[in-house]
Amino acid sequence: MPNQRTMIALLSVCIFVVMHSLNTLAAQNTPYASVLLNGQTFYKYNVKTGEGLYAVSRAFSISVDEILKYNPAAKDGLKNGQELLIPASSFLAQQAPIDQNNTFQHTVSRGETVFSIAQMYNTTVTEIYRYNPRAKEKIVEGEKLVIQQRKILSAVKEENYRFHTISAGETLYAVSRTYKLKPEDVIVANPGLSAETFQIGKTIRIPFFESNEMFTVYIAKTEQVKNVLHSVQRKETLYSLAQKYNVSQEDILKANPSITNMKFKTGMTLVIPAKENIEQNNLTQETNAEMLLRQTKAALPVDVLKVGFLMPFLDKSDNHHIRIQEYYEGFLMALLKLKGEGLNIELYSFDTGPANDTKKLESLLGTMEMQELNIVIGGFSEKEIKVMSDFAKAQNIKYVIPLPTKSNEVLNNGQIYQVITPQSYFYTKASNVFLQTFRNANVIIASAAGENDKDDFIAILKNDLQQEKIKYSTVNIGDDFSSAVLPFLAHNKDNVIVPSTGKSEPLRKVIDGLKNVQSTSPEYVTRLFGYPEWQSYNANFKSDYHQFGTYFYSYFFAEEKSPNVQGFNADFEKWYKRAPINVYPKYGMLGYDTALFFLTAIRRYGINFEENINRVNVNTLQFTFHFDRVNNWGGFINTGLYLVYYEPNSEVVTKVNKSR
Repeated sequence: MPNQRTMIALLSVCIFVVMHSLNTLAAQNTPYASVLLNGQTFYKYNVKTGEGLYAVSRAFSISVDEILKYNPAAKDGLKNGQELLIPASSFLAQQAPIDQNNTFQHTVSRGETVFSIAQMYNTTVTEIYRYNPRAKEKIVEGEKLVIQQRKILSAVKEENYRFHTISAGETLYAVSRTYKLKPEDVIVANPGLSAETFQIGKTIRIPFFESNEMFTVYIAKTEQVKNVLHSVQRKETLYSLAQKYNVSQEDILKANPSITNMKFKTGMTLVIPAKENIEQNNLTQETNAEMLLRQTKAALPVDVLKVGFLMPFLDKSDNHHIRIQEYYEGFLMALLKLKGEGLNIELYSFDTGPANDTKKLESLLGTMEMQELNIVIGGFSEKEIKVMSDFAKAQNIKYVIPLPTKSNEVLNNGQIYQVITPQSYFYTKASNVFLQTFRNANVIIASAAGENDKDDFIAILKNDLQQEKIKYSTVNIGDDFSSAVLPFLAHNKDNVIVPSTGKSEPLRKVIDGLKNVQSTSPEYVTRLFGYPEWQSYNANFKSDYHQFGTYFYSYFFAEEKSPNVQGFNADFEKWYKRAPINVYPKYGMLGYDTALFFLTAIRRYGINFEENINRVNVNTLQFTFHFDRVNNWGGFINTGLYLVYYEPNSEVVTKVNKSR
């Protein structure tokens, strides 16, 4: 009798043999040659004429990202006959549609937080933690979270929807059949859906037009009868007609009871109960749905561009009205420029009353003038933004949120363009830029006790460095920073110091310490990497930035010596009899840049400019614009970013657009 250890060993061998046999059998049933690389099995696939990454990903039920992971050369496009490596594990993992009545899956994207995901799906952070306990520690890009399906509570038709995670092998037509919808219904509910975004693991919104019943898969019959009128031709017989239409002679006779014999007269009209092949019809519908995903919107130009500008101009709480006024003044300067270039603009500007009281705003939005706008800009408080968001969605009007906000309306409204980047997206973009710039440097993170204003950025940066297997060191910022950092400096590469705070006092300690290192140990090359607020510090700081070759990331930066910036400041003083207020960012330039960008977008690409949003190039003064859609049904956020560089031993300051 074998002992317990022997039984476990035998069982393990049996399991291995069974799994190996299954994999071998599957491999034998596939028409592709296999190859073993680094212990992993891949299929060799040769690209067919006209095939793109999307088509291959669908054929193998694998994401485009995973294809690129193993075939980096494919990022430049596919060529006829090109050989691709397809991981066998992904190909073997094809599965039947998953029941998503109660839960679905969300794949985490860079910049997302548990809170933003909860807002996206109309659930709570607590509910996400309940299904995903590990998310309490952290979430990472590519991680799959289980999300509870949305309960249908609203009586408003357009707000009745659920969510669906695209499974392996699913198509737009298949998804629409699952929920008894037309493919067009799914497209309308997901304005960001395209051939590129309809991918395995991505989530889409499903409109729900009827009752709160469980969704069931709809399976059509393989055949159905379609009556066809046929004009009898010379020499045709009952037999030949039955053969032609693939029906029985009896069925033809039943459909034409007036026929008393089997002879027909030429020109006689018969009803033929032809059998329509549903599988062939489904193939046609699949093709039509695929074309929907690939279609582009035709430009809709406007003769007169109607712009709404709605802000609480007179609300003096916290003196925000001063910045709003200057923003509007810069906005008007851009309109003057565009009018001079021939753009016909009608501007409707209104004070919306106190920011936290939306009665006046709601009254304004009910007027005929507002409902005929092409684009509306404004909203200050979360309450105002919610009201304007609902208005823009109902009227199908583009809505620009111009100033920083905690609102998450952009996550569920495809009409919204959020100009100021949420911090989570901003930090992930900045971390990417850091890795691109300093991949081969010696990275040192300088930690300041009690200062946590950049903890979120530092956490993202550390995680990215670890993912890329880039080593980093951590030192404390003290009164003698030079002694603390010296043991961690490298002779053979640049040393990049990243403070964990953007505040001026710790930064001064770091700079003074590096000055001391530079004077006592000039063989070390040191660099600083930091934050947008560094540009607001006094001239002494800016002079010191040049000593080390300092970098900082920012979504705004105005080159003070630029002729365009100097020209704007001169025109501003000429128009308004005062200089712009000394804050960062410069609100007048923000208004100017925003108006210039969006009105130029409509001028070039019409009111449905969203598909061309990142082809709009304008000579902005302070801001850079690069818009990413947050999901398949939501709006756009600006992820534009500059890398600002103070060149050493000079007065040259360079800003490099790192938006893409």
